[in-house]
Amino acid sequence: MINNHPELPTEDDNDEEIILISKSQLKRESHALTDLGKKLVELSRSKLSKIPLEEDLAEAIALAQRIKERGGRKRQLQYVGKLLRNADAEPIIAALEKLEIEHAQENARLHRLEQWRERLLHEGDNALGELLANNPGLDRQQLRQLLRNAHKEQEQNKPPKSARELFKYLRDHIEK
Repeated sequence: MINNHPELPTEDDNDEEIILISKSQLKRESHALTDLGKKLVELSRSKLSKIPLEEDLAEAIALAQRIKERGGRKRQLQYVGKLLRNADAEPIIAALEKLEIEHAQENARLHRLEQWRERLLHEGDNALGELLANNPGLDRQQLRQLLRNAHKEQEQNKPPKSARELFKYLRDHIEK
């Protein structure tokens, strides 16, 4: 008997469990790995170094990052996807998710610091007292000086140099 349909069981397959995967499922998995490859190509070198990649995959990603021509880049991305199909993608996906979580946490931290800066600029001593109660290691005198300078700049319609310095001070001195 000739079997022209690879997904249909043959007489020899009776001893083993048969797992049928549709062509659509294979295509979805292939596209998912190609999308994973696109995410990897968009990462910076420092972030990419934190992901466990085989040497040939790392080289293909580096080449894709250098290619600017649209058609060539698309072909290289497809090649990266093909390499991912042959590699163990689970550790790569886990490392990428970890990077995304760290990025989201850092963004949330920066938003909190931005909110503190705005509160300090608008509420003054009340917000400053609360900030110092939560972060006793901060320098009250330096914070007051930065706030005074920021208010002067605001009144004189100057660029917000001191407000930026206040944000930098908060970023550097408030723990994550």
